[in-house]
Amino acid sequence: MGKKKVAEEKPQKSAPSTGEGAVSAAPKAVSAKKPKRVDTGRVYVNSTYNNTVITVTDTQGNVLTWASAGAIGFAGPKKATPFAASKVVGVLSEKMKNIGMQNVEIILCGIAGGRDSAIRSLVNQGFNILSLKDVTPIPHNGPRRAKVRRV
Repeated sequence: MGKKKVAEEKPQKSAPSTGEGAVSAAPKAVSAKKPKRVDTGRVYVNSTYNNTVITVTDTQGNVLTWASAGAIGFAGPKKATPFAASKVVGVLSEKMKNIGMQNVEIILCGIAGGRDSAIRSLVNQGFNILSLKDVTPIPHNGPRRAKVRRV
Protein backbone atom coordinates (compact mmCIF):
# COMPACT_ATOMS: atom_id res chain seq x y z
CA MET A 1 0.00 0.00 0.00
CA GLY A 2 2.09 3.13 0.64
CA LYS A 3 1.46 6.80 0.27
CA LYS A 4 -0.68 8.08 -2.53
CA LYS A 5 0.81 10.83 -4.60
CA VAL A 6 -1.34 13.84 -5.23
CA ALA A 7 -0.67 15.47 -8.54
CA GLU A 8 -1.11 19.21 -8.60
CA GLU A 9 -2.94 20.68 -11.52
CA LYS A 10 -0.90 23.04 -13.61
CA PRO A 11 -2.68 26.23 -14.53
CA GLN A 12 -3.69 26.14 -18.16
CA LYS A 13 -2.90 29.03 -20.40
CA SER A 14 -6.13 30.49 -21.60
CA ALA A 15 -6.60 32.32 -24.84
CA PRO A 16 -7.45 35.99 -24.52
CA SER A 17 -11.17 36.44 -24.22
CA THR A 18 -12.69 38.10 -27.21
CA GLY A 19 -16.38 38.54 -27.74
CA GLU A 20 -19.21 36.13 -27.05
CA GLY A 21 -17.41 32.76 -27.01
CA ALA A 22 -15.21 33.57 -24.03
CA VAL A 23 -15.40 31.17 -21.10
CA SER A 24 -14.65 32.55 -17.68
CA ALA A 25 -12.28 30.54 -15.49
CA ALA A 26 -13.85 31.81 -12.25
CA PRO A 27 -14.83 29.01 -9.86
CA LYS A 28 -18.55 28.37 -9.54
CA ALA A 29 -20.20 28.67 -6.15
CA VAL A 30 -21.30 25.33 -4.76
CA SER A 31 -24.59 25.49 -2.91
CA ALA A 32 -25.56 23.15 -0.11
CA LYS A 33 -27.74 20.26 -1.26
CA LYS A 34 -31.33 20.69 -0.11
CA PRO A 35 -33.01 17.59 1.31
CA LYS A 36 -35.51 15.90 -0.95
CA ARG A 37 -39.12 16.75 -0.04
CA VAL A 38 -41.25 13.60 0.14
CA ASP A 39 -44.82 13.48 1.45
CA THR A 40 -45.45 9.73 1.26
CA GLY A 41 -42.95 6.93 1.72
CA ARG A 42 -42.36 3.38 2.83
CA VAL A 43 -40.87 2.16 6.09
CA TYR A 44 -39.25 -1.28 5.98
CA VAL A 45 -38.89 -2.87 9.43
CA ASN A 46 -36.52 -5.85 9.47
CA SER A 47 -36.63 -7.32 12.96
CA THR A 48 -34.47 -10.36 13.70
CA TYR A 49 -33.33 -12.03 16.89
CA ASN A 50 -30.01 -10.17 16.60
CA ASN A 51 -30.91 -6.64 15.47
CA THR A 52 -33.63 -4.31 14.21
CA VAL A 53 -32.97 -2.43 10.98
CA ILE A 54 -35.44 0.19 9.74
CA THR A 55 -35.15 1.68 6.25
CA VAL A 56 -37.15 4.63 4.92
CA THR A 57 -37.70 4.91 1.16
CA ASP A 58 -39.83 6.93 -1.21
CA THR A 59 -42.65 5.27 -3.15
CA GLN A 60 -40.27 4.22 -5.94
CA GLY A 61 -37.99 2.40 -3.48
CA ASN A 62 -35.09 4.89 -3.38
CA VAL A 63 -33.56 4.84 0.10
CA LEU A 64 -33.84 8.17 1.90
CA THR A 65 -32.50 7.19 5.32
CA TRP A 66 -32.00 4.19 7.57
CA ALA A 67 -30.96 3.29 11.09
CA SER A 68 -30.41 0.20 13.19
CA ALA A 69 -30.21 -0.59 16.86
CA GLY A 70 -26.52 -1.43 16.51
CA ALA A 71 -25.76 1.86 14.76
CA ILE A 72 -27.41 3.81 17.58
CA GLY A 73 -25.21 2.18 20.21
CA PHE A 74 -27.00 -0.90 21.51
CA ALA A 75 -24.78 -3.96 21.79
CA GLY A 76 -25.28 -7.67 22.12
CA PRO A 77 -28.73 -9.04 22.91
CA LYS A 78 -30.06 -5.56 23.70
CA LYS A 79 -30.19 -4.78 19.96
CA ALA A 80 -33.21 -7.04 19.44
CA THR A 81 -35.35 -5.58 22.23
CA PRO A 82 -38.55 -3.59 21.71
CA PHE A 83 -36.95 -0.65 23.55
CA ALA A 84 -34.12 -0.52 21.01
CA ALA A 85 -36.63 -0.59 18.13
CA SER A 86 -38.53 2.35 19.61
CA LYS A 87 -35.28 4.33 19.93
CA VAL A 88 -34.46 3.57 16.27
CA VAL A 89 -37.86 4.94 15.24
CA GLY A 90 -37.22 8.03 17.37
CA VAL A 91 -33.98 8.74 15.50
CA LEU A 92 -35.60 8.11 12.12
CA SER A 93 -38.67 10.22 12.85
CA GLU A 94 -36.54 13.36 13.15
CA LYS A 95 -34.95 12.66 9.77
CA MET A 96 -38.34 11.85 8.24
CA LYS A 97 -39.87 15.11 9.49
CA ASN A 98 -36.95 17.07 7.99
CA ILE A 99 -37.75 15.43 4.65
CA GLY A 100 -41.42 16.34 5.09
CA MET A 101 -42.82 12.84 5.26
CA GLN A 102 -46.22 12.47 6.89
CA ASN A 103 -47.83 9.37 5.36
CA VAL A 104 -46.09 6.00 5.52
CA GLU A 105 -46.66 2.47 4.33
CA ILE A 106 -45.12 -0.05 6.74
CA ILE A 107 -43.62 -3.30 5.47
CA LEU A 108 -42.62 -5.79 8.19
CA CYS A 109 -40.15 -8.62 7.89
CA GLY A 110 -38.95 -10.84 10.71
CA ILE A 111 -40.35 -12.35 13.87
CA ALA A 112 -38.60 -10.64 16.79
CA GLY A 113 -40.10 -8.28 19.36
CA GLY A 114 -39.07 -5.07 17.64
CA ARG A 115 -41.86 -5.23 15.04
CA ASP A 116 -44.78 -4.22 17.26
CA SER A 117 -42.74 -1.64 19.11
CA ALA A 118 -41.66 -0.01 15.85
CA ILE A 119 -45.27 0.29 14.65
CA ARG A 120 -46.45 1.77 17.94
CA SER A 121 -43.58 4.25 17.96
CA LEU A 122 -44.37 5.40 14.41
CA VAL A 123 -48.00 6.01 15.40
CA ASN A 124 -46.93 7.89 18.54
CA GLN A 125 -44.59 10.10 16.50
CA GLY A 126 -47.61 11.35 14.53
CA PHE A 127 -47.25 9.59 11.18
CA ASN A 128 -50.32 8.48 9.21
CA ILE A 129 -50.21 4.74 8.52
CA LEU A 130 -51.60 4.10 5.04
CA SER A 131 -50.99 0.35 4.92
CA LEU A 132 -49.37 -2.40 6.94
CA LYS A 133 -47.91 -5.41 5.13
CA ASP A 134 -46.11 -8.45 6.54
CA VAL A 135 -43.64 -10.05 4.12
CA THR A 136 -42.01 -12.47 6.58
CA PRO A 137 -41.07 -15.64 4.66
CA ILE A 138 -43.07 -18.67 5.80
CA PRO A 139 -42.05 -22.19 4.78
CA HIS A 140 -44.97 -24.01 3.14
CA ASN A 141 -43.58 -27.51 3.45
CA GLY A 142 -40.38 -27.28 5.45
CA PRO A 143 -37.29 -29.48 5.27
CA ARG A 144 -37.34 -33.17 4.52
CA ARG A 145 -38.19 -35.35 7.50
CA ALA A 146 -35.63 -37.67 9.02
CA LYS A 147 -35.59 -41.35 8.12
CA VAL A 148 -37.37 -43.74 10.46
CA ARG A 149 -34.90 -45.12 12.95
CA ARG A 150 -34.31 -48.89 12.64
CA VAL A 151 -33.17 -50.75 15.75
